[in-house]
Amino acid sequence: MKKIALLLSVFFTLTAVAQVKQTVTKSNVIFRIKNMGVMTGGSFNGLVADIKFDPNNLSASSIDAFVDARTIDTDNGLRDNHLKSTDYFDVDRYPKISMKSVSFKHKRAGNYTGIFNVTIKNKTKTVEVPFTYTADGSVASFEGSFRINRLDFGIGDTSMVLSNEATVSIKLETAK
Repeated sequence: MKKIALLLSVFFTLTAVAQVKQTVTKSNVIFRIKNMGVMTGGSFNGLVADIKFDPNNLSASSIDAFVDARTIDTDNGLRDNHLKSTDYFDVDRYPKISMKSVSFKHKRAGNYTGIFNVTIKNKTKTVEVPFTYTADGSVASFEGSFRINRLDFGIGDTSMVLSNEATVSIKLETAK
């Protein structure tokens, strides 16, 4: 009888873990940076993620996501090509920008903080990302924003006109 109870317990635990996996259905990755005193920015398309987020079990939750750096879009083809070059993102050698969760903390209501390893151009830095999580039936939404220093990742050189700090905002919707 104890063996059956143990097997049922393992089965239900594995089933519960499998049910928290979420599939990205919509995504929006935007960056903002000051250039020559004016706020400018762009976006990356096609976020791909393996999301296993359970607000009731944060220690078992994880998010592993990436975007293709070649999808950068600033509404200016010349600027996009320059940003794709070896001067900035070097997309031929480093086509992916990735984020992998380390841990999560619940703040209040639907507010959380995630610690993520962000990798750009094969350089990884730990970043704290405050975000909101809301779930309604089979749809869940994540929305967060964080800052990075572009020089930490070898994106461009020091500049008198381009800010070192960029803000990245991510919005995504998932189906559970």
